Amino acid sequence: MRKRVVVGLSGGVDSSVAAYLLQQQGYEVIGLFMKNWHDDSVTISDECPWLEDSNDAMLVANKLGIPFQTVDLSEQYKERIVDYMFNEYEKGRTPNPDVLCNREIKFDVFMKIALDLGADYVATGHYCRKSTIEKDGKEIYQLLAGKDDNKDQSYFLCQLSQDQLAKALFPVGELLKPEVRAIAKEQDLITADKKDSQGLCFIGKVRLPEFLQQQLKPKEGVIVEVEKSNQIYNQTQPNFNNKLEELDFLSQKKSYTLSDGKVVGKHQGAHYFTKGQRKGLAVGGTVEPLFVIETDVNENVIYTGQGKNHPGLLRHVLFVSNDELHWIREDLSIKEGETMQVNARIRYRQPLQDATLHKVETGLYVEFKDAQSAITEGQFVAWYLGEELVGSGVIS
Repeated sequence: MRKRVVVGLSGGVDSSVAAYLLQQQGYEVIGLFMKNWHDDSVTISDECPWLEDSNDAMLVANKLGIPFQTVDLSEQYKERIVDYMFNEYEKGRTPNPDVLCNREIKFDVFMKIALDLGADYVATGHYCRKSTIEKDGKEIYQLLAGKDDNKDQSYFLCQLSQDQLAKALFPVGELLKPEVRAIAKEQDLITADKKDSQGLCFIGKVRLPEFLQQQLKPKEGVIVEVEKSNQIYNQTQPNFNNKLEELDFLSQKKSYTLSDGKVVGKHQGAHYFTKGQRKGLAVGGTVEPLFVIETDVNENVIYTGQGKNHPGLLRHVLFVSNDELHWIREDLSIKEGETMQVNARIRYRQPLQDATLHKVETGLYVEFKDAQSAITEGQFVAWYLGEELVGSGVIS
């Protein structure tokens, strides 16, 4: 009996080739397009409107001779992704909708629909790989980085569970992007030369401030510049009685007041900005570019500093609370008082960094060997052992 796979056809080249490869491997393949968004007023419409994408997905399905349908998940998407995003921005945190979209939509809502259609697996065009090992007589699934270092998307799947991985397939994970395009050309698929979509998962390119303004009202506030030489950065470190005290101290973000700098401009709402952001400040005349070093949504103030090495951007330690801590490999999770040497990243495409995990009663500290720029609350930190992603968490 042939195994049935439902492929999330997005109208892009990666998922198109994923469907073709599965067909070649003898699976019975069904193509499903997820419609997640209705509001075109905030999308930059010639950049990947869903209509064009669903049309391309349908043409690919026709070419491959596989059944195709569109499923409308916009209600669940609004509830689980969009509302969550607004909520996080309001709190002054910066969410990662792509990671959430994979956990909540593609490998949850969408996966349930696929399984109801009698699917054995769900496949996507992600550049990552899955492997299976046996441990204590039990099958364990590993999430591995994609073969293409430039395109590795394992980070976006850092919140998947063993149950979700069990049913997932990633057919292009063993290939390099140029090889994927070459296969699409050979098979005369309409998506062969299509540009990679940017922007929010399945919404396309969105003007983020306008998107946020739908819910979060503009509110004028000031932009303050803090000098690198400010004494806030030159305080002597206290003596710590133990490692825990030190980690706690180093994980704290700086808190600023208006007296720490000078007002250099105005903004329309602190909740539209994120740490490390350079664009959109509209303040000129500085020697080095200005970067956001902190946002205060309660007081509606943005604190900035000159240059990407401003001390206000750099930190060695971050914290993940227990309720936002996730192990893909639960069998490798560490207990209170234990440590683990890992490689970690705090954003997609960041080169992996040497780090140590420290498990404490309330959560987990991630201590980096080198100071990290713009550690941002609400984003995900993911950690790897070799090329395997073993766990992740939301930065508190």
